[in-house]
Amino acid sequence: MLRPLRLAQILVASAFVTSGVQAAEGVPQPSAAEQGAAQMVRGDVATAVTAYTEALRDTGLANDRRATILNDRAVANARLGQIKLALEDYNHAVELFPEYPVAYNNRGNLLVAVGQLDEAMKDFDRALVLAPGYAAAYSNRANAEMKLGKPAVAIRDFTKAIELLPASAPPLSGRGLAYLATDKPHAAIRDFSRAVSADARFATAYRNRAEARMTIGLRDDAIEDLSRAIAFDVNNTELYVVRGYAYLLNANTASALKDFSRAIELDPNASAAFEGRGLANSFAEASDEAYADLNRAIELDPRSPVAYAFRAVVYKQNNQPDIGAKDVETAIKLDPNSPEALWARGEIAEASGHADTAIADLRRVLQLKPSWQFAADALKRLGAPIDDGDDKPQPSLDIPKWHVVQNGKTYTAVSDDYGQIRVPLEMIGEGLPKLLDWEVKTAPYASYGILRFSGGSMPGKNGPEDTELAAIVDIAAAKVIAIQPNKQGARVATWTWDGDHLQVASVDGVTDEYQLRTVAVAAAAPVPQRRYDSWESRETRQRRAPKPKTIFDFLFGN
Repeated sequence: MLRPLRLAQILVASAFVTSGVQAAEGVPQPSAAEQGAAQMVRGDVATAVTAYTEALRDTGLANDRRATILNDRAVANARLGQIKLALEDYNHAVELFPEYPVAYNNRGNLLVAVGQLDEAMKDFDRALVLAPGYAAAYSNRANAEMKLGKPAVAIRDFTKAIELLPASAPPLSGRGLAYLATDKPHAAIRDFSRAVSADARFATAYRNRAEARMTIGLRDDAIEDLSRAIAFDVNNTELYVVRGYAYLLNANTASALKDFSRAIELDPNASAAFEGRGLANSFAEASDEAYADLNRAIELDPRSPVAYAFRAVVYKQNNQPDIGAKDVETAIKLDPNSPEALWARGEIAEASGHADTAIADLRRVLQLKPSWQFAADALKRLGAPIDDGDDKPQPSLDIPKWHVVQNGKTYTAVSDDYGQIRVPLEMIGEGLPKLLDWEVKTAPYASYGILRFSGGSMPGKNGPEDTELAAIVDIAAAKVIAIQPNKQGARVATWTWDGDHLQVASVDGVTDEYQLRTVAVAAAAPVPQRRYDSWESRETRQRRAPKPKTIFDFLFGN
């Protein structure tokens, strides 16, 4: 059984910071292990390794104490890229102290990093047997499950981590990615928004929310998110590449070129940046520059299908589809399911007069990558709808004037009265999305409606619990603002419409806030002028000030 004192000892060590000033006479000098912890907090990892090594020379250390120092040195070695040394320290730590969950969790993270996913899962399982309330181990096991291609399983582990640490941004962001991988972009946006409310400087969550927003066509919002992420991580090459594509998909070629060029300045060997700039140059009708960039991308990464696909499109634009077809062939061989390769093949097929083939490829692109507006534009040129029209009515799930249609595995609600509105029925449990109610709000919110539907059955503490979801619909803009959990078992969300925002006290205990259009409310108190990141809880807004990372954060993967 784990001794609680050991975790307390780690916290004490991680909180200790040396001042660099000679200690007063009679004041105990920090131990070597405490010095190592202090150096880790300061970011001097190499010095920390030296201090931990000195601490381990003490032959009088008890096994459990030696294991904690070995774990700390392993963390430091892993941060220095000394994977073999780190693994040896973790192995020795669990040999000396088999009931030490932190070492299993950390070794699991290291095994994930080197691709040993099955072995990592065993370590996370062991950590959770020893410490069932270990939130970081649930979150880390979920990350491994994501890499194993099991996002639905990962959602359960992320959810458990969130229940244990509701204000921790990483598991919220992780669950958002899992929702995105299971075609639930609205649920993903909700979690990413909560993550940035918990940690306003969490650049990864902004970047991930941008991806989710791109999926549902909110390109301006996605660009704003990416700009925030860059503000917190200004030298991150990948962020400039992602924002470059967002600009390009938003028909802002000049800004896209600037971002791709900035990425190349930061990393002259970034093949993805050359790919993006090559495509941007093609849209700017700078064919020579486009060819040069794409040729360089192929030199840097000859196994990437994207550069070949984009070069094929440039050949098409220059009335050379036959040459482009050879690049498409190469791209498809490299990855038959590459959205970019399929898009290029559709473009070449269109240029060659094979409209049916082009339409099939372009529709497949949008199934794989809904944000790829270029495929939607090509279908429009061809006079074809985005999907094949295979919407199967599900009358048993309908309510008056609202109908459910099924297309593949997805369900969508459509309306007799609002032809442009399609509500994705994102489930959170097992079952079918039976529509329950449609409510148009009264003035001054008459341009908003709430569509409630069954979210399926989920495991609860006392057995299965029925859930209900509510889609917040902006009728005037013909779009879905968000999809909010409304009921689970006996728990019911509380909705408060207040001036220019909506508060929802969710069933999971977090208050989400949604920005609305400014409305005139008679006899209402003045509403403070403030801006929300889609939503955030009152409690988390008070925690915006960044906190320094401690060794405890490093150990627990936070």
